[in-house]
Amino acid sequence: METFFDFGEIIKKDTEFVIFGIPWDSLTSIKGVESSKAPKRIREATYDIGLATELGIEIPKLKVCDKGDIEIDSKDISENLKNIEDFIQKLYETNSSIIPVMIGGDHFCSYPVIRKVGNFLKEDKLGVLVFDAHLDFYDKWEENKYSHATISHRIFDLDFINNQNFLIVGTRDIDIPEQNLAKQNNLEFFNAYEFHNNINEFSQRIINFFHNSKVEKLYISIDIDVLDPSIAPGTGYAIPGGFSYRELWHILRKLSIFFDIIGFDLVEVAPNLDLLNKITCNTAAKIIIELISFI
Repeated sequence: METFFDFGEIIKKDTEFVIFGIPWDSLTSIKGVESSKAPKRIREATYDIGLATELGIEIPKLKVCDKGDIEIDSKDISENLKNIEDFIQKLYETNSSIIPVMIGGDHFCSYPVIRKVGNFLKEDKLGVLVFDAHLDFYDKWEENKYSHATISHRIFDLDFINNQNFLIVGTRDIDIPEQNLAKQNNLEFFNAYEFHNNINEFSQRIINFFHNSKVEKLYISIDIDVLDPSIAPGTGYAIPGGFSYRELWHILRKLSIFFDIIGFDLVEVAPNLDLLNKITCNTAAKIIIELISFI
């Protein structure tokens, strides 16, 4: 099996991070987006990337393993949810301090991961931060509660989540029904336009939001479309006005200093929509390994 940066497949006593893929994209709301292929393509991208992080950390020395992809049935949502949560349960049984790192798939893949991480840790000081161009706060999409267009609402419905410990950052394409729902629930979100070229101030706003809620542990979900599509074009809904790679890199580095990052994911990369130079897959791989090194 090709693994992320050629990390091993076996969890050892000193393993700190476990990477796994969820090749599931049947709950996307747009045709022709093959994000189920992203875990494989992002792994492949790492074979053409240097083996030191930007801050000089030697990647082979990081304590990471790659357990491959969870088996997915595109027609059986309930079975997929169970398999994903069972997989994470087994990770924690092996080592309860493991940090899961998920590669999707469409954004709905984040839901069972966040649900399991939150329910297992039972932390009252846990927060969830979503980077996304979209609010994805519909209660239903085409009569379905399970969709990548409802992911934020499903997270918000979890017992351990409320409008004090859940934040969405980078939004710039919001529909009227979900905007109204967000207002009704006092949901916090920072639109991309609120970033005025001072990345330190913007990062501090995010930090202050969670500090004000006494959050100490953070799960981060990164939809690749939070980046400007000029940087990451390989995604289903390419919306202008997103962050640069460097801006997101800076925010993630700051967050890793102030919070205990207990898990993260990166979703919505569509390799079939990427450029021939695979810039989106390369960018996704860099974000993942840089954030691991920050933590």
